[in-house]
Amino acid sequence: MTADKEKRRAISREAARRRRRVESEVFEDLSRLLPLQQSVRDHLDKPSVIRLTLSYIRMHTLLTGKTGTKAEASHKVICGQVTDGQMVRHEFNGGCGEDEEKEKYDAEASEETNMYLRILEGFLMVLSTEGDMIYLSENVSKYMGLTQTELMGHNIFEFSHPCDHEELRNNLRVTAEEVWSGEKRDFVMRIKSALTHRGRSANLKSATWKVLHCQGRSKVCVAPSSVSCLLLTCQPLPLSHTLLSTQTFTSQHSMDMRFTYCDQRMTLLLGYSTEELLGRSIYDLCHTRDTNCLTKNHFNLCFKSQSVSGRYRMLVRGGGYVWVESHSAVIPNAHSSKSRPGANQPLCILCVTYVLSGVEEPSLQLSLDQTVHI
Repeated sequence: MTADKEKRRAISREAARRRRRVESEVFEDLSRLLPLQQSVRDHLDKPSVIRLTLSYIRMHTLLTGKTGTKAEASHKVICGQVTDGQMVRHEFNGGCGEDEEKEKYDAEASEETNMYLRILEGFLMVLSTEGDMIYLSENVSKYMGLTQTELMGHNIFEFSHPCDHEELRNNLRVTAEEVWSGEKRDFVMRIKSALTHRGRSANLKSATWKVLHCQGRSKVCVAPSSVSCLLLTCQPLPLSHTLLSTQTFTSQHSMDMRFTYCDQRMTLLLGYSTEELLGRSIYDLCHTRDTNCLTKNHFNLCFKSQSVSGRYRMLVRGGGYVWVESHSAVIPNAHSSKSRPGANQPLCILCVTYVLSGVEEPSLQLSLDQTVHI
């Protein structure tokens, strides 16, 4: 009896070893199919292989699926360039010359993509409607300290600030009206960053919050097996390319957005002197129809410390308006002391405002502030 029991155990152990061996071979084969460098594949564990494989399958489905957009209200168009109902693709078949041409094409495409990402000063992110990170561009590690493979397949809610979850859900939600209106997404969220002040990657347990300005559109797939998602460009704030020029001015504000300082470029660009603006609210100079844009920017500043306003109209002395965009940040009080209870309060709001247009409708006066001294 004992010999039979030992024999069964030995057979069971051998069967288990065989299953583990087959399982490992399957995972190795699956890992080799992933479009990753060998050095990256060597360090993937089994859950990571599954997670990345699912992400790439969903991305492939997304790129080859059928979508609904504003221009497709009466018919469906296959993703990509379509000619007479057929996908137009770059195909290279056989021959040494074709291989060289394919390599050259891939190199040029990669170089072009890297150029776009450098100009963007941010990274690309594709989110499913449930918040899964289907894809991130490789340069995400430059801004977040976490690699592409560490993030892909995870849910954005695991890395975003809990106070931003409701706003994030609202942006991920796609209504029937938005399918055809092509409504843009423009929001600010806080996400975990493993980058230290010196630009090195640290442990995620000691991660800090980085503010991202996210812009993009929803992509709604009409086929049952396809994936609906959000395509976003993410720029960490504050932006490093805020270089001052003749079409830019800086200003400081109290927390209720009243001017406490403004440089001389304001006079050259909008006609207002520094003295007449002190104590006045920036809302007084904003076009009435754009106050919601400023209110949203003000809200983000109060809760997230950094924000980009988006384009809005600012009134010009004498009449008319110009289109501007403000990049803003809350400056904390640098003097912390236990004996001063207000020392940890925000010191001011710093704004860098870009003038994006010339004066439009110069004969139109929308406010008395444009004609008389404030």
